[in-house]
Amino acid sequence: MIPRYEVAEISKIWSDENKFRRWLDVELAVCRAWTEKGVIPEEDFENIKAKAAFNVGRIHEIEAVTHHDMIAFNSCVAETVGESGRYIHLGLTSSDVIDTASSLMLGESLEFTVKNIEKLRKVIGGKAVEYKKTPCAGRTHGIHAEPTTFGLKLLNHYSELGRDIERLKTSREEMLAGAISGAVGTYANCPPEIEARACELLGLKVDPVSTQIIQRDRHARVLTDLAIAGASLERLALEIRHLQRTEVLEALEPFRKGQKGSSAMPHKKNPILCERVCGMARLLRGNAVPAIENIALWHERDISHSSVERIIWPDCFHTFNYMCNTMFKIINNLVVNIEEMRENINATNGLLFSGRVLVELVEREGISREDAYAIVQDNAMVCWETKTQLLDLLAKDARIKKTSREQLAELFNLDYYMKYVDEIFARFPEL
Repeated sequence: MIPRYEVAEISKIWSDENKFRRWLDVELAVCRAWTEKGVIPEEDFENIKAKAAFNVGRIHEIEAVTHHDMIAFNSCVAETVGESGRYIHLGLTSSDVIDTASSLMLGESLEFTVKNIEKLRKVIGGKAVEYKKTPCAGRTHGIHAEPTTFGLKLLNHYSELGRDIERLKTSREEMLAGAISGAVGTYANCPPEIEARACELLGLKVDPVSTQIIQRDRHARVLTDLAIAGASLERLALEIRHLQRTEVLEALEPFRKGQKGSSAMPHKKNPILCERVCGMARLLRGNAVPAIENIALWHERDISHSSVERIIWPDCFHTFNYMCNTMFKIINNLVVNIEEMRENINATNGLLFSGRVLVELVEREGISREDAYAIVQDNAMVCWETKTQLLDLLAKDARIKKTSREQLAELFNLDYYMKYVDEIFARFPEL
């Protein structure tokens, strides 16, 4: 299972300590670029590099007076450096540091998140292989359709998570951009070569045209892709919730010893983990909306986006990774009831095979599809109402003249529906 400490890694990324560390990384990269250009004396840069530090508590003390976090940060750092501190933040505006550092933090969060999804996807893939040929009822509209396999059900989710991973990787690459272009993006006090060198040192590409900020379409994409990935987890959780219903009971989330399902009904095993995942997916979708609304800001920048992002960025990554860890626990310990799957296939007395009978009657009886459909549907409706085996009803239908009971019986074979399962799995050679 995923080690518990990994849950706390997102907390570490979005902690004040890490935020200010990333701010300092940006400031030091800019100082180095200025030093290479000959603006900051080498001895001053060495002093800055050696002494630059911060104390979160001290920053908050200064901010309580200044009501400006970047000024408080730089004042705190300058206190540790001394006279050379006058070169820190040279030619910069606050967003140069904040947005560039935010790209680093978002990049860290996305890297962690992708690794987390990959772990979940791997365990889903393993379960898919394990149950590759385990037959179960396929359902459309919640109604029995045709037989499928439980492995194929899981493989479908495995494939979807692969697309989520690729989307988030692409979003991460797009997000890894820095902007050190000044108050309105004109580089008036800090030339483009300083930005280029600082971004190179930080492992970021340069935002080709910024204003005072990196434009928020990049950030909106991250959160919308995260919401889509959350919906993928929700779809898997919802499937398990359906399969855990008393009338189905084909798969259940783990229920630990000592766990209680209801204060009033001692027999209850409720899919609370899956329900939690479904609820949290709504939070992700809800946070994607303000991320999109943050795209439209006044002129070169207002500050309406800032208060939103302080909440939704860490919250979205906390929420999604909790969902991912929860789904890992569910899938890794999933209770699969193979006998109940077989019983459910038989519960509708052969109705799942009506489609194959339709196709075969057209061919063997030499009749139109419309006539064949009428024969099968008439008998299927009687099967529904009387719970008589569909095979028995078809065998007695006088309209079927060229197909024997034995030939009809062959059409109710589960193996028919598994003949391409291996071929489908072969599309995923890593399994």
